Amino acid sequence: MMVEYLHPWTNSGGLFVAAQQGWFREAGLDVELSSADPSRGDSLEYLARGEAAFAVFPTNRLFVRRARGERLTGLAAINQRGMETIQTHEGSGITRPRDLEGRRIAFNPTPRGVAMVRHLVAADGGDPDRMITVDSHLRELRVEDLEAGLADATFGNYWAWDVLLGKPGVYWPVDEIGAPPFHSYLLGTSDETLENDPELVRAFLGAVRRGYLAAVESPELALEAFEHYIPYFPKPVLERSLTLISGSWTHEGRWGTQREELHKPYAEWLAANGIVPDASVWKDATTDEFLETA
Repeated sequence: MMVEYLHPWTNSGGLFVAAQQGWFREAGLDVELSSADPSRGDSLEYLARGEAAFAVFPTNRLFVRRARGERLTGLAAINQRGMETIQTHEGSGITRPRDLEGRRIAFNPTPRGVAMVRHLVAADGGDPDRMITVDSHLRELRVEDLEAGLADATFGNYWAWDVLLGKPGVYWPVDEIGAPPFHSYLLGTSDETLENDPELVRAFLGAVRRGYLAAVESPELALEAFEHYIPYFPKPVLERSLTLISGSWTHEGRWGTQREELHKPYAEWLAANGIVPDASVWKDATTDEFLETA
């Protein structure tokens, strides 16, 4: 199982709980939670090569790969909203996205990232052609970096994680300033696994769902698991992050449901910005069938 980032963090809380409580073993599964080596690609690349049975990944990346013909499918939503923010420091003079006109904003300028930042500035009445892009590659700049002059603002920091690390700043979650609604992360597998071992898929999803619901209902289980899986972060940060991010794990009390009202407008936005060729890609790229029968 490949988690979504360069290191484990609180968004994997349900996976940690399921592992720590022995629920994968109860389901007859021997599960290893791993992070991708960026020199070998992201979590989806591992999945595509058959080097992982399951993975967590950004929704847009799945849609791009599916549009290219890769047989990968999203089986459950980890998050029921977007996680990213625009962030600045208190002395920047930036009070809203349109204030980025003529200012430097640091982020990884992928086609989707560029389109999103431009969209957010334009949605607030600003001119995206006037903003200045600073390529920060994979690094998420902190408030201290902005105060040191590396940029005036950043895009990509998560409201339930990065913004909690280091000095406090000012930030706006993207889904509150004009971004289309979307599931930030999905859990999925290859179509080959779906076809060859559907019972494995159902058993795995059942244990994962149990872990996430337990983390929501009994956060002490998640905090206990964090001590085992991510002990290198300060406890107050983990506690605050869990409080924030656990609210994104369910919709109307249910974990994992992929909603058309999030997938459809996001796919349409991606298509309108040339990220995917066809907005209908989400229909082939996702299914709740195995979650419902898990």
